[in-house]
Amino acid sequence: MAEIDQLLITLKEQGGSDLHLAAGLEPRIRVHGELAPLEGWGKLEHEQLCGLLQPIASEKNWAEFDETHDLDFAYGLVGVARFRANYFMQECGAAAVFRIIPEKIHSVDDLNLPEAIANLAHLRSGLVVVTGPTGSGKSTTLAAIVNKINTEYSRHIVTIEDPVEFVHKNEMSVLSHREVGVHSNGFAPALRAAARQDADVVLVGEMRDRETIAMAITAAEMGMLVFGTLHTNSAAKTIDRIIDAFPASEQPQVRISLSESVSAIVAQLLLPTADGKGRVAVNEILLRTQGLPNVIREGNTPMIGSIIQSGKNDGMQAMDDALYALVDEGKISGRDAFLKASDKARFESLAPGD
Repeated sequence: MAEIDQLLITLKEQGGSDLHLAAGLEPRIRVHGELAPLEGWGKLEHEQLCGLLQPIASEKNWAEFDETHDLDFAYGLVGVARFRANYFMQECGAAAVFRIIPEKIHSVDDLNLPEAIANLAHLRSGLVVVTGPTGSGKSTTLAAIVNKINTEYSRHIVTIEDPVEFVHKNEMSVLSHREVGVHSNGFAPALRAAARQDADVVLVGEMRDRETIAMAITAAEMGMLVFGTLHTNSAAKTIDRIIDAFPASEQPQVRISLSESVSAIVAQLLLPTADGKGRVAVNEILLRTQGLPNVIREGNTPMIGSIIQSGKNDGMQAMDDALYALVDEGKISGRDAFLKASDKARFESLAPGD
């Protein structure tokens, strides 16, 4: 067993989500969103930390880290969990963050996801974007949707990630997990190849550049069901972010393509529960309606809010409404809702002292 394994086991046992290691600091773990030092460990020096990190990296990966001072890969501990590892250099020396990826893939019921999100598994084509800040549970939500497809439909599902996180077992569907840098040179080339691989469903770990966004839209137009992620915090900003990734001369055509391909946008936040013993996901949900394509083509994203409000019976919901409902149910604090809300005035009475 590698020496670092004990730290990762401790992370799992204490219900943490991330392990933070940095030269000049003691190991710290994030539990329910808060970072705390691990007892029994002192400050790690650069050489000591490298001695922890090198044994679990392949020779090729360590050479890459040595050259670029950045490294992403996945590391698995049988019976414990998989971990998404990120190595980097900082002012005092080496550093690393390990994000736990549970071995058990939670179902949409386990996560208590809204029915409208669970129903995305029944789509046959189109672009679905799950968006939110780092650590908001996007990967977990997408894994639950893919799991639902896998257990209910006979399809070829291709996941393109950097690195591969959740590993699904073949149930009714056939899963092909592809890791960028190992199985493909990039997200866009892997997306381009998906059509030749007879893919029904494609999961893109991150739509991080213009070429990948363009290929995701094209794949959806070709009849595939494409799931992707972005780091925005609302449906309207997601549409703007996609359009703004392209030069002005290309934006009118992109608006047309996006209007024809987008099926849903789900924005997600992860907030501490009111009792401080866990975290709960909060979602804004935009679904395709007759009016949505016109709004996208015309660049009238301020109208997205009205579309969501008028689509409540179909499962759509605005982020502020979802936050307010969770406060009303006693699941999150008024202060946390106030901090995340767009309409602060609506939440002032719920957050005394702010």
